[in-house]
This record gives sequence, C-alpha cells and structure tokens, in this order.
Amino acid sequence: MTVLATPGHAQDYRYEMGPSLGVSGYLGDVNNSNMWKHPGVTGGGIFRYILNSRWAVKGNLNYASISGNSDDIQNKFPVEEPYKFKSSLVDLGGQVEFNFFHFGSGPSYKNYKRLSPYMTLGLGAVMSSTSGSTNFAMVLPMGLGVKYKLKERLNLGFEFTMRKSFGDKIDNLTDLYGVQHGVAKNTDWYSLAMFTVTYEFSKRCVKCHYID
Repeated sequence: MTVLATPGHAQDYRYEMGPSLGVSGYLGDVNNSNMWKHPGVTGGGIFRYILNSRWAVKGNLNYASISGNSDDIQNKFPVEEPYKFKSSLVDLGGQVEFNFFHFGSGPSYKNYKRLSPYMTLGLGAVMSSTSGSTNFAMVLPMGLGVKYKLKERLNLGFEFTMRKSFGDKIDNLTDLYGVQHGVAKNTDWYSLAMFTVTYEFSKRCVKCHYID
C-alpha cells in the first residue's frame, strides 16, 4: 500500500447526457390488459446529475406515440362504433435514481461496478395530442433500469418505466361508463422501454490518499 496526497487514478464527473430510443405502450379505456398490443415509438434525451456512485438526479424530454382500439377489450363499449385512436405524447420530467451497486470505474478499494441495476421515481408532465385535441396532465414515472459503463466516460443503459397519468384524456376519452373517477383513480397509464447512450463531462476534483 502506498499513501500519497494525489488525485485518484480515475476521474469522477458531475454530469452526463445523451439520446434515448425505444418503444412505448398504453393501458387505459380501450386497452386494459396488454400494454404492448399496439406498440409505439419513443425517443428523446436525458440529462443526469451524478450525486455519487449510488444516487443521481435525471431530467428527461421524450416523444412517444400510443394507440388503442376498443375491439381489443372484452367489455362492451358504450358507443355504437368501435373507437380507435392515435396520440402523440410529449413527456417532460425529472427522476431520482438509486443504483443497487456503486456504479463506476476506479481503484478496487472503492468497490465500483461497471454494471448496476437501479430503480427510479419522479414527477413530470405530459402533453397529449389526439385528433386535433390537446390535453395536459401531471404524471408519476416509476421503474427499473440497468447501467453498463462501456468506457470511463461512456455509459449504456436500459430503462423501463410506467407513467401514471393524473388525467384521463391521453386517449381523448374520459368517464366512458358514467362513473366519475377522481384524479387518483383514472385509467390512463403509458410505458416507456428505452435504450440510452450517455457521455459524462465536467470533472469533479476528488482527493485520494490510497493507491493500490
């Protein structure tokens, strides 16, 4: 063991950002069982502030398409004609992430892992556009993901989140069966399954007195 008052071998960085791409799904008034019945496309970007090897705060801006068809459900739909829709969603929000392991690369005594699963929870907003109608709602994103450090500053990731919408109109439908739901009991959810590539920047100066 050698003790020196020098910077550590590996640099830590404060921020990372990059693109995301994947598929989107929908659960709601015209799809109550299989969110991947009519998968859509989603893409966007993320910006992450790295608090430490376990915790991070992330901002996201995503576009997603969702669709549904009342012929897919067994319940009798209270209109004469089947209802089909396609919605475009703009999703903006922030999330807190907790890594199950110390994510990163560096001296062995720090117990960094290049691969780590994580869980995430946050708050955001969504704007949905359907057949010329535009609606806004708050959303609660929650999910799981995994990160892999490909190189010192380059990370790959996959994340699956369910988004609870506190509004019942992302499919442009509400209270179909005459039952007035409160904000907490609406039926609209959407999901995002996304791959990400991020690049870290802005060095964090950390003194290290242990070199193995």
